[in-house]
Amino acid sequence: MKKLKYSILLFITLMAISCDLDRGPFTEVAAEDLFADPGAAQAATLGNYLFLKGDKGYDGWSDDLHRMSEYSGDNVMISGGTTDPLYFFYNYQRVPNNSRNDRFWRNSYKAVIGANTVLELLEEGTDEANQVLGENYYIRGLVYFQMGNVFGRPYNQGTSNLSIPLKLTTDLDDIPDRNTVGEVYDQVLADLLKAEELMNENKGPSFASKEAAQALLSRVYLYMGDNAKAIEYADKVINSGQYSLLPSGQFSVMNTLAPAENDEAIFSVTLTKDIDIPGTEDWFTIGSFYATIDGVGWGEMYASQTYLELLNKDQGDLRGSFIEPQYLEDDNGQRIPAIYWVDGSDQDGYAYEFARTTDSGGAITFDYDGSNYALQSEDVNGRTIYYFNGPNGRQDVTFDFDIDKRNGHPKFFILKASQQENDLHLWSPTVSRLAEMYLNKAEALAKQGADQLALDNINRLRARANVPEYSSTSLPVGKTVLDVVLDERRLELAFEGHRKFDVYRNERTMDRRYPGTHLNNSNPFFEIEHTSKVIIEFIPEQQILLQPSLIQND
Repeated sequence: MKKLKYSILLFITLMAISCDLDRGPFTEVAAEDLFADPGAAQAATLGNYLFLKGDKGYDGWSDDLHRMSEYSGDNVMISGGTTDPLYFFYNYQRVPNNSRNDRFWRNSYKAVIGANTVLELLEEGTDEANQVLGENYYIRGLVYFQMGNVFGRPYNQGTSNLSIPLKLTTDLDDIPDRNTVGEVYDQVLADLLKAEELMNENKGPSFASKEAAQALLSRVYLYMGDNAKAIEYADKVINSGQYSLLPSGQFSVMNTLAPAENDEAIFSVTLTKDIDIPGTEDWFTIGSFYATIDGVGWGEMYASQTYLELLNKDQGDLRGSFIEPQYLEDDNGQRIPAIYWVDGSDQDGYAYEFARTTDSGGAITFDYDGSNYALQSEDVNGRTIYYFNGPNGRQDVTFDFDIDKRNGHPKFFILKASQQENDLHLWSPTVSRLAEMYLNKAEALAKQGADQLALDNINRLRARANVPEYSSTSLPVGKTVLDVVLDERRLELAFEGHRKFDVYRNERTMDRRYPGTHLNNSNPFFEIEHTSKVIIEFIPEQQILLQPSLIQND
């Protein structure tokens, strides 16, 4: 019987140029057995979905992608050091032998090889076969798109820049070198357009669908700067009738919903409690780093100062439902009134300052740095701004309650990646949801100069979040329509892995001048320009050793 061999590791690993290097295990699959019945190809495809989530629910492609994309943004801060190599994504101190980086590369090609296997052996024709083929085209397109974001420069910085190798066969002698950014985007478009053409069944957000392909196409076109196509494909999803924005009450607890219960979920890498996160596995999930719940979780990475400031510009913004400050209590179980602010007077860093307050007949005072000050306030556009006049002049502050701290950093726990189905740290990473389609449209419209239409789209989300809608005459001072659209994108898609790519593809600067251990290095990055070499990851060192023709990133 003829055998089809394909690797369960990265194809490059299998083709080591030296027999002394570990080539990794092989899996021998009998092609005739694999596709002996109509459901066999779908069973093989389920294995390809497994590569996205990992054997344990926290060691797969989506886990490392989240940490590589989210930790390099400005929505989060780490409150201390860690030996986990995720720290190098956070502080931009790249190393070529980062084990998480290498695992992401390997898991990516596992999924690609799995998809290639189905695409080579299954013929188009029946609805069932076409659906399975479409799902595999989607998986391959998704993986290559995200790999290109991680290892290749943004599309608008030049399509001739190097990106990733495009492995499009299962042939072990096919060992491609790095393709260009343009070639990778062309392949992603080809795969997703084919997926859109072939898929004929929507089985819910745990599986690829025609609408999932259209949603991702909207994002791909947006990243390419093809605004008309970004709008066209966002509209295809919006007008499909398959999805609806969650009402405000449900949205505020969106993190607790399984993908199948979330009416705006288009595609998620679905994890389940008993299979993927059993027993003590909650300690190793994405959410466990963001929060400690019932004593479980590291709770070391919190919402950043600048994200909180943006969130708090409108009181009662429901996006704040996913942030849980860890308030301290006095002996009577009451929260302790306090003010806090960030001191950036030291050019070497930024630090939170807290002072507990005393209310004497409505006069609020506090002690700070050996002096007593009066808390003052003023109304600015219907919002109360608190401040005091200190030794260096006016200092605006937040008037709230004292918060538990780690290494001086207040614990603003992030819950967006926890509490699915009331499990402590279960979460199914979101790939696409309906809110992104309105944001894609808004950004593309703003770039076309259709300001009011852009505002109309983000106002759908602002109304859902219970905050005032924008008009052309009510924009924040100094902000353009595109500015407020990107701010809305930051608020809505925070902790879902978009922010890093949104900043750099829009040729903006990542501003990380806020407290966190990213500023503790000898050469910290306070700001990262979109042209900086550090915005893309190194090709894993092991892959260079196995295939010396791969060219390393600068």
